[in-house]
Amino acid sequence: MLMCGPTHVFTILLSLANACLRIGHWPKHFKESMSVIIPKPNKPSYSAPKAFRPIVLLNTVGKLIEKMLSNRIQFDGVASDVFHPNQIGGIRQRSTEDAGLILTHM
Repeated sequence: MLMCGPTHVFTILLSLANACLRIGHWPKHFKESMSVIIPKPNKPSYSAPKAFRPIVLLNTVGKLIEKMLSNRIQFDGVASDVFHPNQIGGIRQRSTEDAGLILTHM
């Protein structure tokens, strides 16, 4: 969906992510969040704080660009052998399934 349309939102987001990496600056707008308090349903009394659930809403564009940057950094780290060979989990191409396949193969 990001690739369709006259402005190609994908290219705009990619150029923004590249600029953040090149300059080394993360805009303040992406760091801001908003807390919203939602009442829990079917509570007998809403006078206690336990009757409410706070949630934090983050900037969606900031989250998307952050995910793009983390995937890029992780891919470059795996391709350049930056990570220790025993570091498994939380890194793409080094999950626990990959570790199981390596052990089964050995």
